[in-house]
Amino acid sequence: MSMFFTIAVIVLVFLVIFQIAKASEYVSVLKGEEKSRAQANKLNGFFMIAFLVLGLIGVYWCNKLLFHKTLLAREASSIQGERVDSMLWVTLIITGVVFFLTQIALFAFAYKFQENPKRKAFYFPHNNTMELIWTVVPAITLTILVVIGLRNWFFFTSEAPQNALHIEVTGKQFGWIFRYPGHDNNFGKKYFRVIDAASNPLGLIWQDNAGLKLKDDPATHDDIVTEQTVYVVKNRPVQFIINSRDVIHDVGLPEFRMKMDAVPGTPTTMWFTPKFTTKEMKERTGNPDFQYEISCDQMCGNGHYSMKGVVEVVTQEEYDLWLAKQKPSYLSAFPPAEAKPAAAAAPAADSAKTAKATGAAATDKTKI
Repeated sequence: MSMFFTIAVIVLVFLVIFQIAKASEYVSVLKGEEKSRAQANKLNGFFMIAFLVLGLIGVYWCNKLLFHKTLLAREASSIQGERVDSMLWVTLIITGVVFFLTQIALFAFAYKFQENPKRKAFYFPHNNTMELIWTVVPAITLTILVVIGLRNWFFFTSEAPQNALHIEVTGKQFGWIFRYPGHDNNFGKKYFRVIDAASNPLGLIWQDNAGLKLKDDPATHDDIVTEQTVYVVKNRPVQFIINSRDVIHDVGLPEFRMKMDAVPGTPTTMWFTPKFTTKEMKERTGNPDFQYEISCDQMCGNGHYSMKGVVEVVTQEEYDLWLAKQKPSYLSAFPPAEAKPAAAAAPAADSAKTAKATGAAATDKTKI
């Protein structure tokens, strides 16, 4: 019923527009073509100025109403993000000035130079100086902006400092998998054909496989694998080694002003330094439910909207405590075999002690 009503409204709107157009034609015939066109031209010139004024008021009102809801309302939560904010503000200022000047000139010229029988149009086909100015100036400006952007891009994707955390981030439909190196500080090898969604979501090579010509990699035995939430440290650089398990994803970190594609078979990297812990951001924003978010910034399927992860920024002490509680994925897949024999050995020892005590008692009775 609602669909029928919507279609009926659309048809009615078109009919109204058509009738207004026909009525305008009849008025033109009655008044005379030239007179009607002159009146319409003057009216359109007035509308140009009205639209300019209302448009500028609308831009100001929208900015005042919605700016506090944007990320620019608060500073970036990473040191590298400060560079991104700086680039964005410079770009906004340059393009904003150009926008206002050109739009004001456009509507003002349309009003000032509307058709006038007392004024003859001046034929102005070409001017080399003006062509040179509006070609060279934008080209130089854009080149400077691109150079600044490339310089920052190479900085974000360069080798991270020596004290940086290294965390592997893998996108999948529709979630995130994180891997931390163990005590050896090395990531073990992995192979996509041994992926098991339940026990080995990254395909770590835990044992020999003659069919795939794989040999057990001891470096995987202490790797820690978690999903959806990644822990990083305030004021300590962290490098993300980014992969995808299926299709192209994109690691988006809006609060840190960072993002990087996750491409199957082609690892990418970026690094940043968090400035505020999650607890501090809850206080700064006045939002007790605040979370640093990892969003997928690349359309990746019908569950794309739900592909959200969480970055938990903590102090070094909190991170060390959290890491100490984590269990390597290898131990979850292959529990230590020594636990059961040790448990079974205890009753055996108790039995031996009982037998010994019983023998001693019997000896005492014999003596008596």
